[in-house]
Amino acid sequence: MYAEADRLKPPQDRFPESSTMPIGLLALSLAAFSIGTSEFIIAGILPDLSADLGVSIPTAGLLVTAYAFAVAIGGPLLAMGTTGLPRKPLIVFLLAIFSLGQAFCALAPSYSWLMAGRVFIASSHGLFFGVGSVAAINLVPAQKRGMAVALFIGGITVATVIGLPIGTAIGNAFGWRWTFVAVGLCGLAALGLVALKLPHDPTQHENPTSLRSEFHALNHHQVYLSYLTIAVMMVGVLAFGAYQVPAMIAISGIAQDATPLVLMISGLGAIIGIYAGGRAADWKLMPSMMTILLAQVGAAGLLALTMPAAFAMVVALFIWSVSVWALNAPVQSRILGAARAAPHLASTLISTAYNIGIGGGAWIGALWIDHGFGYRSLPVLGGGCSLLAMGVAAASWTLDRREPRRQLASHPVE
Repeated sequence: MYAEADRLKPPQDRFPESSTMPIGLLALSLAAFSIGTSEFIIAGILPDLSADLGVSIPTAGLLVTAYAFAVAIGGPLLAMGTTGLPRKPLIVFLLAIFSLGQAFCALAPSYSWLMAGRVFIASSHGLFFGVGSVAAINLVPAQKRGMAVALFIGGITVATVIGLPIGTAIGNAFGWRWTFVAVGLCGLAALGLVALKLPHDPTQHENPTSLRSEFHALNHHQVYLSYLTIAVMMVGVLAFGAYQVPAMIAISGIAQDATPLVLMISGLGAIIGIYAGGRAADWKLMPSMMTILLAQVGAAGLLALTMPAAFAMVVALFIWSVSVWALNAPVQSRILGAARAAPHLASTLISTAYNIGIGGGAWIGALWIDHGFGYRSLPVLGGGCSLLAMGVAAASWTLDRREPRRQLASHPVE
């Protein structure tokens, strides 16, 4: 991603001297917020959705699994098929698919049709984040690229703080279908802003990166073992996260109308986590990753212990959310630092790794519940996955020490 931006070298007069970020970048962040809310929102409306469509909560949770797997598979395939296409028209087209899909979901007459709509929406997700991240860094000078990526990806974090609670509240008040309407309108607003404010990039076809060179850049343990770390960790996160609202209601005794507030508190933990993880990555990347994964194990155990007590459970959920989101910046910095020659594919495959874990976690969580283990034990499953992810990260770190000259690649890109 950063390698492509270095090759483009846009003229400096495109970047006005200002402390504010371009409106086009804010438009991309709004689009990321809309798409992130769409992915996570099923967790907030799960009880009402399952009752209205006549399916069990674990079956309804498979809507998360199908969406995530569609992102994981479709993103890289579309990235390979759209290499070299103009970014702005492609982003506008992807947002149009997203908004149309929300309308389809709002009108879906059955569970099967809703599932089809979710898969349709997911087709735009992975490619959007791959193309959007490259577009974001081309809106600012080199010294502000890190902040540009943080602001763009931050739209997903804000989705957990604002989008998920508000979408849940809308569903509680007016019905789950209106949640999809609201997300679709947000997507349309982002589409309009992108169409108006995101500039065209006439230089993007110079020195294009071949698919062969992109695949070659991914063939290093710092890249593929980091993808595996993400996927394994996210299995544990979503095994609980996809069913956290039913768990709050059934185990902690939290009223359904109060769940949006709890989700907002958890989302604030996500914001703290993502920025704390960024600072930790700038300090010492691999020690930070290991510490964060160990903290996830402890937070998951605390969550399992405190779940029957509402207040203590909320505190534990906040701590758990901090630890989960803190890994985001270090692990992505490691991947992008080691795969500089694969700008589109590396960034798209980050989304793929996350969504393999998301889909697998929601599916395994459904099986866990169906086999009678109950909501309370789901965080224990999550802690076990974080411990396994820690082992994968430790293996990659060990390989670093055998390749001292490649060690620099594990540091965040400037």
